[in-house]
Amino acid sequence: QVQLVESGGGLVQAGGSLRLSCAASGSITITNYMGWYRQAPGKQRELVAAITSGGITNYVDSVKGRFTISRDGGKNTVYLQMNSLNPEDTAVYYCFLGRVPAARSWGQGTQVTVSS
Repeated sequence: QVQLVESGGGLVQAGGSLRLSCAASGSITITNYMGWYRQAPGKQRELVAAITSGGITNYVDSVKGRFTISRDGGKNTVYLQMNSLNPEDTAVYYCFLGRVPAARSWGQGTQVTVSS
C-alpha cells in the first residue's frame, strides 16, 4: 500500500506563490509517473501537471509558464512550484502516483486559496 502525504497549501494573495510537496511512502514499486490534479468547487477534477521518472513534464495550458513540477527520486517526492497565482487557481490540489488512472494512489488533498 502506498501513502502520499501533501503539504504546502494555504491562503495567498493574487500574484503570490506557493510550493506544494508530496511525499510517497510504503510499497512503492514503480514511481514512474507522479503529479497533481486539482478540483475547484462545482468543477471537474483536472490534471494540472505531471512528471515521469525521466523528468518529462506536462502541464495544463492554464498553468504553463507559471507552475513548475519537479521531483526528488531519491525521496519519492514531487513538488509543484506555483507562481503568479490568480483566483482561478483556487482549488483542492491532489497528488497522485501511477500511470494507470484506475490503479493510482492519491493524497488527501491540500487547499489552495488565492484572494483577489
